[in-house]
Amino acid sequence: MGPQYWASKPVCILAFLLHRWNRVKMPTMRELAFLVVAGGLLSGGCVTTGTFDKKVAELQQVTAEHDKAAGEREKTLAAQIADLDAKLQAAQAERDGLQKSLDETTALAGELKKRLERLGQNVEKLTSEKGDLARTLEDAKGRLEELRKQKLAAEARAATFRNLMEKLRSMIDAGQLKVIIRDGRMLIALDSDVLFDSGKTNLRPAGQAALAKVAQVLAGITDRKYQVAGHTDNVPIHTAKFPSNWELSTARAVEVVNFLVASGMKPQQLSAAGFGEFDPVAPNDTPGHQAQNRRIEIVLQPNLSELPSLDNLQPAAK
Repeated sequence: MGPQYWASKPVCILAFLLHRWNRVKMPTMRELAFLVVAGGLLSGGCVTTGTFDKKVAELQQVTAEHDKAAGEREKTLAAQIADLDAKLQAAQAERDGLQKSLDETTALAGELKKRLERLGQNVEKLTSEKGDLARTLEDAKGRLEELRKQKLAAEARAATFRNLMEKLRSMIDAGQLKVIIRDGRMLIALDSDVLFDSGKTNLRPAGQAALAKVAQVLAGITDRKYQVAGHTDNVPIHTAKFPSNWELSTARAVEVVNFLVASGMKPQQLSAAGFGEFDPVAPNDTPGHQAQNRRIEIVLQPNLSELPSLDNLQPAAK
C-alpha cells in the first residue's frame, strides 16, 4: 500500500503505528513524541491522512527545534566543560607551582635557621671573647696605672735620696754616717761607737752633734715617718739592766728617738725597734766587721700611697 492509499482513505493512525512498532522495533524518543501527538489528535477517532501529515510536519518542526536547542545546550555544556577543564588544569598548575615555592621556601627557611644558629653561636662566642678582652684591657689599664704610680713613687724616693745625700753630704764625707738603700729601704746608718760607749745607752757629745744635724734635715721632710733601729754585734751582754743584746739595741733606739724629738722632730714621725745581733750587715768574724754591725739605722718608712694596691690580691686570697 502506497501513499495514495493513505491519502484516499481515512485510517486509524494510532492502530497502524502500534502495529508497526510492535513488529519492527522499540520506538525512539522522537517516535514516542510523535505517538503522543498522534494520540492526542486521534483520541476522538480516525483522521484523514492530510490532517495526519500536517500534524506530523508540525511535530517534525517541534522535534527539529528541540534537537536544535538540545544541540545548542550540548555545545554550551561542552564549552563549559572545556572551560572548567582549562581552569582545573590552570589551578593544578598553580597548585604545583605553589607547592614548589613552598618546598623551596621551606628549604630556604631551614638553611636560614642553620645559618642563624651558627651566627648565634658565633655571636655568643664573640660576645664572650669581647667580655674577656674587655676584662683583660681593664686589668692591663689597672696594671699600667699601678706601674705609673710605682714609677712616680720610685722617682719620688730617688729624689728624696738625692736630697738627703746633698743635705748630709758633709757628714757623709766626714764618715759620720751613710745614706744607703738596703733590702729596698732607704736608711741613714750611724756608727754606734760614735754615738755610745760600749754597753751604754747614753749619747756621747759627738753622737749628739751628729744626731742634731740629722734631726734638722729630717724635720724638714714632713710627709715621712722613720723607724730608729738598734743593732749590735754578736758579743753577748748579761747585766741586770740588759740581759741580752735585744734590750741593749732597743734601749739605744729609744734613746735616739727621744733625742730626735727633743731636737725638733715630731714624735708622730718616729718609732723604735731593737734587732740585737740578728740583722748583721757583715759577718762577725773580725773586729772591723763587728764594728760595722754595731750601728743605729734611721729607716725612712714608705708612704702608703707608694705601696702596691692590695685590690688585685683579694680574689687570690678568697
